[in-house]
Amino acid sequence: MQKVLQVRTTVQPGGKIEIVDKGLPVGESVDVVVSQSPASERRSIVDILDEAPGHLVFTSAADVAAYLAEEKDAWGR
Repeated sequence: MQKVLQVRTTVQPGGKIEIVDKGLPVGESVDVVVSQSPASERRSIVDILDEAPGHLVFTSAADVAAYLAEEKDAWGR
């Protein structure tokens, strides 16, 4: 039965990667396949919140204050 070892590592300077597993047999041949993860795209928090279900869109600080005041009034009921 073929053993599969999946390891996530970081590419070091000079393009070096290191895989360490004490279960690997010393002196045996192994096949290594390297696939590059897609580059993580940094997104702004505003973009992330825009995609959230049921998100609220405020165009100004006054809109936020008015919304919070309505919420606080609702708590008193």
